[in-house]
Amino acid sequence: MNNSGDAGVSDNLEETYRSQISEAIQNEAERRISEKFDPSETSRLLSLSLLGLFESADESLVPALMARLGPVRAALDGHGGALVVSSGEIVARSDGGRALSLVIDLDGACVSCGAAPGTLKGIQDDLLHDDEVCTVRFDSSMLEWFDEIQREFVLKFGDVTFV
Repeated sequence: MNNSGDAGVSDNLEETYRSQISEAIQNEAERRISEKFDPSETSRLLSLSLLGLFESADESLVPALMARLGPVRAALDGHGGALVVSSGEIVARSDGGRALSLVIDLDGACVSCGAAPGTLKGIQDDLLHDDEVCTVRFDSSMLEWFDEIQREFVLKFGDVTFV
């Protein structure tokens, strides 16, 4: 009996499940965000320049960053967490434009959450989709939250940078 076709079926089934789960997570996150946050306020925050907010030290910077997050925003908010901008700077891009290089910390319940490595990756990836953000790194003090195994895991497999 030849099982070579079974691998293809298994791969397709796995991809189908992954796609369905990803869609379900996205839909649930959007539902939670729309219930919790005023869409017009979210739209206003999305229209703001992160560079302008950073330069003027505007208190809307963190809400504007949060508004740029996808499903991880629902997880952060739902678990009582928040972003904190530890530091940042405006850097020149190779194309002559300017962008933010941010060092982020988390606050609230996220401090002790076992899902923090995935949360960090989600925050990084979502913020890097914004043209005004070129670098997202995380405050190394966050590593103190983790036990030795968690710390080793996030440093080896987290695909994020701590400074």
